Amino acid sequence: MSGILLIDKPEGFTSFDVVAKVRGIARTRKVGHGGTLDPMATGVLPLFLGAATKACDILPDQTKAYEAWFRLGQTTDTQDCTGKVLSEREVSCTAAQVEEALSRFRGDFLQTPPMYSAIWVQGRRLYDLAREGVEVERQSRPVTVHELRLLEAREENHLYKIYVSCSKGTYVRTICHDVGQALGCGAVMTGLRRVISSGYRVEDAITIEQAQQMADADTLREKVLPVETAFTAYEKIRLTAKNARLFQNGVRLSSSRVGCAGIKGDFCVFGPDGQFLGLGCEEQGELRIRKLFVR
Repeated sequence: MSGILLIDKPEGFTSFDVVAKVRGIARTRKVGHGGTLDPMATGVLPLFLGAATKACDILPDQTKAYEAWFRLGQTTDTQDCTGKVLSEREVSCTAAQVEEALSRFRGDFLQTPPMYSAIWVQGRRLYDLAREGVEVERQSRPVTVHELRLLEAREENHLYKIYVSCSKGTYVRTICHDVGQALGCGAVMTGLRRVISSGYRVEDAITIEQAQQMADADTLREKVLPVETAFTAYEKIRLTAKNARLFQNGVRLSSSRVGCAGIKGDFCVFGPDGQFLGLGCEEQGELRIRKLFVR
């Protein structure tokens, strides 16, 4: 089985827990995922099966979108409600003030990743250091928040729901934390659901239980998307049967003869029957393999 399976990750599971489950369900060892979700988070987790695992690190669309809840008046060591409480303060903020604070976190800016994160520092994961009570200096990283909207406000409970569309590597719980800091009262994220990942939507995902049921009924393949759906933004070329064979064997073909002259960046390469062969690029007037998905 090869392709992309969209799973709606349940709360309490790590992304690797889901990968392990689906390995058994799909009966394949080759399973990768398209973006880590914290255990408390739910939502769409694209899984790449078989030859499609080659796409994991070259996805052209790295945008993620989330719906998150946060509560004002508290801070924790994890920046979410699962951590140790560090401070509690009185809250007098209004929804209008929260809206104003959110405006500071749109566009491009530098974000300092939390200690409880999977980033490597000096050969160790930050969360391993954090669990030992060690805090180290973290370098701020550039992130982009394409969209940040207030969806719901429960002022009496100091609870707020936001929609965040952001670049890969953006920590939503850190946005919640930083909004709380900007308001002077602190904030912790209380819930997180990923609704879009690399162009794939949670509405199209299935649960682990549904995946198991479909596997038992031998219908799981119906939910596996072709790997080329990850590259719909790319231009496409179609080769003749002869050129398709040559391309798969690594032979460099004249770009003007195969119809890719002038295409900038990577593009999708198909055979005469519409089979997706892989990604190609034009270099020095020749069609060259960027990533091959068939043999």
